[in-house]
Amino acid sequence: MPSRSRAAALPVVGTVTRGTTNPNRLRRMDRWIAATHGAELRRAADPVAVDLGYGAAPWTAVELLGRLRTVAPHARVVGVEIDPARVAAAGPYARAGLVFRHGGFEIPLSPPTRRPLLIRAANVLRQYDEGEVAAVWQRLCTRLAPASEHSRGGLLVEGTCDEIGRRHVWVALGPEGPRTVTFATRLGSLDRPSDLAERLPKALIHRNVPGEPVHAFLRDFDRAWAAAAPYASYGARQRWMRAVRDLTAGWPVTDGPARWRQGEVTVRWEALAPRA
Repeated sequence: MPSRSRAAALPVVGTVTRGTTNPNRLRRMDRWIAATHGAELRRAADPVAVDLGYGAAPWTAVELLGRLRTVAPHARVVGVEIDPARVAAAGPYARAGLVFRHGGFEIPLSPPTRRPLLIRAANVLRQYDEGEVAAVWQRLCTRLAPASEHSRGGLLVEGTCDEIGRRHVWVALGPEGPRTVTFATRLGSLDRPSDLAERLPKALIHRNVPGEPVHAFLRDFDRAWAAAAPYASYGARQRWMRAVRDLTAGWPVTDGPARWRQGEVTVRWEALAPRA
């Protein structure tokens, strides 16, 4: 009887999610990844990305492959799902550069020693308790490609969005831990920046209360948005860009106008991290 591979023998870690998914739901996250992590993927000899918990349909994994290959033509995607029925249903969508595997937070790659340059976990941790997030982050970060003299290593992108991808907030983590928080939205759907609070990832959503940094950030963002109201006559994009520019006076914004124009702003994690 043939022996099972070490990868197949790894215990599956995690619980089944609702599996809700829609085509194009993760476009904002994917475009940000391509823009900010594309150089790392291009430099790698064999750039592997993991779509963790892709859900009841494989659309997000298929789309991730297409978007990554616009910046890294040799990128490969492994869709990982904890529900075996979902893995079986995704089988017909496998192609060159795209495979689907049964697994969870242990990230079952072959060989088991392989370390991905990207793990994307969208709408996965929302169902977990806040107290479980740090351990999951740590587990996933240990699976990332390590940093080296010429590379910052792999990237874990974990966050939450609405059902059709209009509003999205995610945390980017490297092998060393959390780096940044990104807020992204379709500007035409936004009344004020704090509307994004309902899409904060699990590590932050219960911290949107007075006394916590993320609450102060969204409060200041709303104030900057209100002060930028005269720019609304030029469109929501111009108002957003002005509000973000004003926000940089008091918050460590890490990106610039090219990303702001996309309806994004990225802030250093340390500025928004929950207080102990």
